Amino acid sequence: MPDTAFTLHPQLASDTVPVGDLPLCRVLLSKDANYSWLVLVPRRPDIVELIDLDPADRATLSAEIDMVSRALKAITECEKLNVAALGNVVPQLHVHVIGRRHSDAAWPKPVWGAAPALPYEPALRDGFVTALRRALGLSK
Repeated sequence: MPDTAFTLHPQLASDTVPVGDLPLCRVLLSKDANYSWLVLVPRRPDIVELIDLDPADRATLSAEIDMVSRALKAITECEKLNVAALGNVVPQLHVHVIGRRHSDAAWPKPVWGAAPALPYEPALRDGFVTALRRALGLSK
């Protein structure tokens, strides 16, 4: 069970909208509509590195990355998935799951800093979040 002492890093809260909570991770959608970009954040306090998670949580994180990646690919029909846990700017452990296309703003380079963030049209964002929640079996 995730620890009640968990708080989301302010930068992650600012840059994303919530999709919902899996058993371990909070699933977030990046506000940058240039890419189909999700972020998974284990709901554990003071976790910086993958190695900070206990073995059971590491296994759960891996399963949740798989689940979210499959849902994102099915919904977006993206050509490639980029999965990364960098944490150079935001120290709280978080995993990016980004659906990539040969036609996206950064292809074939990394997405960071490649193009100014493009805000979602609210109806498109809300529809995407609804589709993600449905695919992940989340109510909110």
